[in-house]
Amino acid sequence: MRRKALITGGTGFVGKHLEKELLKNKYEVYSVGREQMNLLNYENVHAIIRKIKPDYIFHLAGIAFVPTSWKDPEMTYKVNTLGTLHLLDAVRSVGIDPKIHLCGSSEEYGMVYEDELPIKETNPLRPLSPYAVSKIGLDLLGYQYYKSYGLKIIRTRAFNHDGYGRGEEYMTSNFAKQIVQIEKGYKEPVIYHGELSSKRDISDARDIVIAYRLALEKCDVGEVYNIGSGVTHTVGEVLKMLIDLSHVRVELKLDQNRMRPSDVKVLLCDSSKFIEKTGWKPKYTLKDVLSEELRFWREKL
Repeated sequence: MRRKALITGGTGFVGKHLEKELLKNKYEVYSVGREQMNLLNYENVHAIIRKIKPDYIFHLAGIAFVPTSWKDPEMTYKVNTLGTLHLLDAVRSVGIDPKIHLCGSSEEYGMVYEDELPIKETNPLRPLSPYAVSKIGLDLLGYQYYKSYGLKIIRTRAFNHDGYGRGEEYMTSNFAKQIVQIEKGYKEPVIYHGELSSKRDISDARDIVIAYRLALEKCDVGEVYNIGSGVTHTVGEVLKMLIDLSHVRVELKLDQNRMRPSDVKVLLCDSSKFIEKTGWKPKYTLKDVLSEELRFWREKL
């Protein structure tokens, strides 16, 4: 009998990649976006869970863009934390016993010190954005519902991931779009950027969705797992790599609107706990990620 999987946020960037990965591995996939499932409407969430009765739930839905949380922290908390509460309560109410993946974030770690690198799951959580706080809420709800009600919840904290189809509001995709606009003569040869010294651990979304599948197939319920490449680059290095892949000649200009009130300075993942459990290894390099983003914008523009 085929495993029945529900993806919340299935129409989003990662959701689309995950749907392909699950179909490739013979899952029966139900992919819902915000048009079908409103996380703030409990009755709506309950009805979908009751109708599908999934064996696996991949909870990706939520507000995912950190700067949005500065503009509307209240909505970010509601969607990411209260929305997760609605989902977990719906599962309990319907009386099914699926394995549930709660998609946390490396942003939960926030202020990390040099002597704490690479970051393990045991690192203190010192959030630096409303988004990070909302994801900690989701994370801890998952732990509490596992302990209190025995729900089969596995939490992940994925580090940055990008690739084909990433929204233009995200750093690497925004740079790629600007470069392609310059290639095509749509804009002047100037790239606008924010902070360039921050260090990020960037994976390919195709690797991350394999990890998400393995998390529910092989990991221990109640546990939390970091997922990332284990390699870090500054934002400036990432931008230079994109420019080198394109061969455009550009000028760089700081845009103050792209600066955050507080920024996570370095994210470097220790995935050893997850790798030990699943045998997962990234297949794709940062160059692959950036090439895919350039390909996406060349097709789209």
